[in-house]
Amino acid sequence: MPLEVIYVTRHGFRSNWLVDPSTGAYSATIRSPTGGPADPALTAHGVDQAKELAERLLVVDPPIERVYSSMYYRCLQTVEPFVRKAAETDKTPGRRLLIRGETGIGEWYGAADFEHPVPAGHDVLQPLFPGLLDPEYEPLVVPTRKGEGIDDLHERVAKTMDALITKCDREGVRAILLCSHAAVVIALGRVLTGNMPESTDVEDFRAFTCGLSVYRRRKMASCDTGIRPGAGTAAGTAAGAEIGGLKNNGRTADLASEKGPELGWRDGRGVSGGWDCHLNSDCSHLSLGEERGWRFSGDESFKDAPAGQSMLDAGAELGVVVEGKAKHPGGEKRDSRGKL
Repeated sequence: MPLEVIYVTRHGFRSNWLVDPSTGAYSATIRSPTGGPADPALTAHGVDQAKELAERLLVVDPPIERVYSSMYYRCLQTVEPFVRKAAETDKTPGRRLLIRGETGIGEWYGAADFEHPVPAGHDVLQPLFPGLLDPEYEPLVVPTRKGEGIDDLHERVAKTMDALITKCDREGVRAILLCSHAAVVIALGRVLTGNMPESTDVEDFRAFTCGLSVYRRRKMASCDTGIRPGAGTAAGTAAGAEIGGLKNNGRTADLASEKGPELGWRDGRGVSGGWDCHLNSDCSHLSLGEERGWRFSGDESFKDAPAGQSMLDAGAELGVVVEGKAKHPGGEKRDSRGKL
């Protein structure tokens, strides 16, 4: 049975970090459980969001059979409540969910002359998430440590999804969950549907904290629901993703670039035959609704940043925070950027 449905979520509210683009030095006021300054934990509100997301994920149809997550702490923390509750409710032998750490859907850092951080390895993460990580899983794609331009990011995500979908097809997996970061969530929508806009900074696929997006395979959608596969928008310029080497323990191996074959996902084709978006970062399961959305700003590099001036984390500096339709209990106003 081929893969039919891909569920996508962004991690919950997190704390921020600073980076000095002239030196590549990262820093944070709140210490990360992994010790990495660019690897913050969720805020208390983010933890609440993750719990609400878990309740939604437990009742999706078809049910989730595999969980793939960025290896950054905030993403693992976001899917943890769901994976633990799924284990409590499904005692079927051999069907216990484990989190597969996939660096191919890891954080996006703009191109730089310095090396960006990498997520912690399994030796650090296993004690923090006991019994939840799949120690046997090998990441399919690893981003270069020097960062990526926007086209490079999309090609990296396309390469990851092409390999991941092929693997799931071969192993008879029907539905999977991906947990990632704002830029990757947007890129996932574009490479799965093949709808790459002429201007990358448009707000097409949304990325609210703990929002849920659902993509269904076009041949499945056409046969089961009569929905006609969507046509693509204007094509962008194809570019190969620069891939570096990174082992599970987090040590850099080989940073030489590799450019694989063009996957031909643009012009509305989408990877692996194409997918239709049925939910676009839906937040109806969250008590405070849409918060801390994000879109690309068009700036894709740290190389021209002012020297000696620290910048708020890459996610905020390389994009634009999008105001969502947040719910305000008691009329209280809430900043969609959240509490740090």
